[in-house]
Amino acid sequence: MLRIGLTGGMGAGKSTVARILADLGAVIIDSDLIAREVVAPGTEGLAALVSAFGADILAADGGLDRQALAAKAFADDTSRATLNSITHPLVGKRTAELIAAAPGDAIVVQDIPLLVENGLAPLMNLVIVVDVAAETRVRRLVEFRGVTESDARARIAAQATDEQRRAVADVLLDNSGEPAVVEEAVRRLWRERLVPFEHNLRTGTPARRTEIRLVPANPEWAVQAQRLIARLWVACGSAASRIDHIGSTSVPELPAKDVIDLQITVADLAAADGLRDALGAAGFPARPEVTEDTPRPTPQDPAGTDVALWTKRYHQSADPGRRANVHVRVAGSPGQEYALLFRDWLRADAAARAEYLEVKRAAEAKAAGATGAEATLAYVDVKEPWFAAAYPRMLAWRDR
Repeated sequence: MLRIGLTGGMGAGKSTVARILADLGAVIIDSDLIAREVVAPGTEGLAALVSAFGADILAADGGLDRQALAAKAFADDTSRATLNSITHPLVGKRTAELIAAAPGDAIVVQDIPLLVENGLAPLMNLVIVVDVAAETRVRRLVEFRGVTESDARARIAAQATDEQRRAVADVLLDNSGEPAVVEEAVRRLWRERLVPFEHNLRTGTPARRTEIRLVPANPEWAVQAQRLIARLWVACGSAASRIDHIGSTSVPELPAKDVIDLQITVADLAAADGLRDALGAAGFPARPEVTEDTPRPTPQDPAGTDVALWTKRYHQSADPGRRANVHVRVAGSPGQEYALLFRDWLRADAAARAEYLEVKRAAEAKAAGATGAEATLAYVDVKEPWFAAAYPRMLAWRDR
């Protein structure tokens, strides 16, 4: 099952996107509908709201007068917190029931207006944010929903900012144009990313590309890495002591393959093995055939021949839209320390970055025309001798 978080500011058009996804076959779990369900007449939720805010939030028929509740609940932060403390646990419980009832091969889209505010993004395999400028959303709320301008602005101000939503967005859907434009974008997303992602997740298949190609440095790599790291922390919990962005994409201004490398540090290999299923469910299936790094001279292994010291566990992202490698290494092992030192050295030394880029370009040229494992081996064959030779310089930089 693939879990997608769908969010956006009031008036952005989440419902439109959800409707398109439902037509394509997604299972939609609408938090607003659930929020209404859990405070319907006769429910424990409605009774709790009346106790907290007074009987004057009830309509003549005994149901909830939402405008009367909003006038009280959105008056200040304390009242809003009280509202959330009542409704959020009930919504969470009902949401869990609906997810459990979905088919194993479902693409479940959770339409959650307050996904960012409630810190739910790391729980999803992917987050879609419907993006529209605040002024356009105010106009839509006034024209199409009959909300007063002051009320629209107050509600928008009480939600996450556009910048906060964009920070968690794996996919940013611009819904400021004609309806046909966003519909085509959603259909393309479904076809090219969501359906393959679900298949890969269900079958434990990493998303792979066959070619080796360097691309210009992308400042978004660091932001994307942090989103993945947040998901990894949820999967790992206390089993990880640290999770780091490593490799070329962690070095600003360095061209690289568009693949994010991440390192999970654990106490021992038993802990690494214990994370296999959780990482797989989070969207990072294991590659059991990859069990070690290439040994190279280190203080722990001066001859560079002790393979046992370089043992690791290796996972890759199942998301075809964001390739990533996840290296699970033991704290203090040569591979774990080397990855961090190499990253920090390249960040600090412009000459080393330039030298390494030349090596990478030579490796890219050698791998040209090859595919799959053959391309990877050709690429690595050029880089490995340079890694070994660079190690004493890295140590000298560290100890300077």
